[in-house]
Amino acid sequence: MAVDINKLFQTMLRSGISDIHFKAGTPPMVRIHGRLMSSGFNKMGAEHILELAQILMNENQRAIFERDNELDMSYSVPDLSRFRVNIYRQKGSVALSLRVVPLQVKSFEELNLPGDTMRKLCQNTRGMLLVAGITGAGKTTTLNSMVDYINKNYAYNMIMIEDPIEYYHTNDKSSIAQREIGQDTPSFASAVKHLLRQDPDVVVLGEMRDAESIQAGITAAETGHLVLGTIHTMDASQTMGRLLESYHAAEQAGARARISNVLKGIVAQRLLESADARERYPATEILVVTSLIRKLLLEEKPGEVNKAIEQGQYYGMHSFDQDIIRLFNEHKITKEEALDASTNPDDLLVKMNTLRIGDA
Repeated sequence: MAVDINKLFQTMLRSGISDIHFKAGTPPMVRIHGRLMSSGFNKMGAEHILELAQILMNENQRAIFERDNELDMSYSVPDLSRFRVNIYRQKGSVALSLRVVPLQVKSFEELNLPGDTMRKLCQNTRGMLLVAGITGAGKTTTLNSMVDYINKNYAYNMIMIEDPIEYYHTNDKSSIAQREIGQDTPSFASAVKHLLRQDPDVVVLGEMRDAESIQAGITAAETGHLVLGTIHTMDASQTMGRLLESYHAAEQAGARARISNVLKGIVAQRLLESADARERYPATEILVVTSLIRKLLLEEKPGEVNKAIEQGQYYGMHSFDQDIIRLFNEHKITKEEALDASTNPDDLLVKMNTLRIGDA
């Protein structure tokens, strides 16, 4: 075999590698602190990558991959770590990507998240809380930190529907059931169909990636449950748009009212390279649905919502630009990284100059 699997996993953890990508005929590529680079391994043939994939999959997963030509799964190495694995085909051969998932769930402070605000959001007993961000922004890590906080502080029945399970949780004050699509339930639709009969207090839907999962989350929140999930969007404003887009145009007026009634908060995040390039820090945008925010959402005033976020520090809200400026002021990121991370770098530069920070 071209690569010893245990040696590979140990190297990933020791070197700070978060992701590794295998494609036939090329050396594996790795991502360290957000940057993609060569691994230094030799080129791998298609037969070696297929062999690696076969080792990682169980019999049921092999059958799913043969049927669909792609598979999301997780793989555990006892006492070492867990890995999220995606196996797919490209140019007629098997390829795969692995991502490290630590065994231990970190606290909000360990993740450099605003702990007081995160805890306050998790104290909601009903409604919907969403973690937003692009691929690799740390959404799943933040979501599971929220689950861990609730588990340690509240006696709830928690049902998690995941594809795949990444972090394992054990009961503390709460009872947690983790259901993996394809292993514990045949489909998302089947899991949701039986969900409300399982007496949940908290529902965790993992990634809400389509209309079915978004609408299921909204319905569960409307029936008095606390719903947590991640969504692949850039910021709070785009998240609201994605929620509405899950409904047909004729339904969107009613959907806007439903969403405004159940939504409790959005934590959007991006991972920024540290000034010393040795780690990454999350920059967050936090929306807490107050009576004003709810009114603005109903009135379809996204610009006013963004202004309310910037002026909502009392409730724990802040915009991306405000958090990026904070990270720069604390010398955690460079000016170049700050501007690169901002949605509107020209506006950010004006704000930085107005506050007399930066190079001036």
